Amino acid sequence: MKIYTKTGDDGTTSLFSGGRVKKNNLRVEAYGTVDELNSYIGVVRAHNPTRASFNNLEQVQNHLFRLGADLATPLDSRPDWLVRIDEAAVLWLEESIDKATEQLDPLKNFILPGGSPAGAHLHVARTVCRRAERLVVELAEDEAVNEWVLKYLNRLSDWLFTLARYENLRAGIQEEKWAVGNSADV
Repeated sequence: MKIYTKTGDDGTTSLFSGGRVKKNNLRVEAYGTVDELNSYIGVVRAHNPTRASFNNLEQVQNHLFRLGADLATPLDSRPDWLVRIDEAAVLWLEESIDKATEQLDPLKNFILPGGSPAGAHLHVARTVCRRAERLVVELAEDEAVNEWVLKYLNRLSDWLFTLARYENLRAGIQEEKWAVGNSADV
C-alpha cells in the first residue's frame, strides 16, 4: 500500500466521518497540533528520561492517538472502531501527577523552563500542549467536541510540567527560580 493517495493535492483532507475539509480547517489545526505534541513527546523519550517516565510517556502517546482520532471524528459520527478519550485517561494523569508531586518540593515561585535534556524538552511539550488546548477551545466555540478532550489536554499540560520537574530532580539539576524584576545588564 502506498503512503500517498493524491486526494489531498487540492488542499483538502478526510475526516474519520468521511467528510472532506480544507487542510487549514480549525478541526485539522487542532488534531494536527495534537499530532505535533505526540511527535514531540517522542523527542522527549529519545532524551533518556527515567524508565518510569519513558513508559508513562508511551502511555500518553497512546492517549494522544485516541484524542487525535476523537478530534478527527465529529461527535455526531460514531464509527464502531473509535474509542474516544474519556474520564479514565484524565484520572490516570491526575494519579500520576499526585504520585510525582509527592517527591517534589512544593512550588513557591515560578521556575524557569530548562534543566536536563528530558526536562527541557518536557517544558517545550507543555507549551505545545497548551497551544493544542487553545485550538480545541476555539473549535468548541463552533462545533461540538468531546468534553474529555479539553479536560485531558488541560491536565496533560500540568502532567508535563510535573514530569519536567521530576526529571530534573532525578538528574540532580536544581530548579532555577524566576527572579521577578531581574533585568540583564546591558
